[in-house]
Amino acid sequence: MRRRDFMTLLVGASGVAWPFAADAQQPARIARIGYLATNLINQGLLEAFRQGLRDLGYVEGRNVVIEYRDAQGKLEPLPALAAELVALKVDVIVASSTAAAQAAKQATAVIPIVFATVPDPVATGLVTSLARPGGNVTGLSNLNADLVGKCLEYLTQAVPRVSRVAVLWQPGAFGERTEKEMLQAAAAAARALGIQLQFVEARDPADIDKAFSEITGARADALTVLVSGMLLGERRRLVDLAGRNRLPVIYTFRELVDAGGLMSYGPSLDGLFRRAASYVDKILKGTKPADLPVEQPTKLELVINLKTAHALGLTVPPTLVARADQVIE
Repeated sequence: MRRRDFMTLLVGASGVAWPFAADAQQPARIARIGYLATNLINQGLLEAFRQGLRDLGYVEGRNVVIEYRDAQGKLEPLPALAAELVALKVDVIVASSTAAAQAAKQATAVIPIVFATVPDPVATGLVTSLARPGGNVTGLSNLNADLVGKCLEYLTQAVPRVSRVAVLWQPGAFGERTEKEMLQAAAAAARALGIQLQFVEARDPADIDKAFSEITGARADALTVLVSGMLLGERRRLVDLAGRNRLPVIYTFRELVDAGGLMSYGPSLDGLFRRAASYVDKILKGTKPADLPVEQPTKLELVINLKTAHALGLTVPPTLVARADQVIE
């Protein structure tokens, strides 16, 4: 039916157009959130954020609309995707990673931005300080830069005869200064533990097979992964390659252990993304990002998958198993 015909029906035979919405209660304003993801394949994290919103009374399609933008594991599309969200005039942008948050900040100095997991938001220039972020950006830190040394320590305890450990990372994922600090922390921990490190890059998903060829070609005894959004999205592939090459691996997030990885030590990503929803809620209710301190996780979890250890022919020391927050058997 054409719009003109529809309006004619509303006018009716009397020639009076009834203002059917005028006497009705004006509907509540629908909030619009931009969700900028390095890799939207990480559905568990997206669902954790949605659940956080639901817990606060936001129902997608009823009182909130979420505009999704997915870089599909690559960093290059992020600036253009951030610009699309700005053009839509969303009320707030949620950034799933450091690179996404940087792209969003470059795209707007006005629209509030909430990052869900950034290792060092001060070093990457996203905020002025954790207590007083300043500007239009705030969110949650996942402390990745501080965890590298501890992950290597746990790995050497799980694999006592390890002498050479590969470090897989994605250049550009965390910001130049943070990446430098993470690699320096890994090198310092390796010296203290008496092990050699092999740094291996994977800039996008297409590089992962080549990275594992480099790792096995150099005869690494074990592997640690500095998990980025892209590498998290490729977790099943990483776990499969590690299993096929019989490599013990420690990750920073338990999602990779749930997928079959050996060990992880770090904060709960689900918890961080649920908490991000509370930041969005406060901003939608009028709080400025500059007045919301960056939150750091208060609990770090050691998770060990004994099924994977058995498949690798590895006996994890009972003292380390007893220290774990969760053991998968």
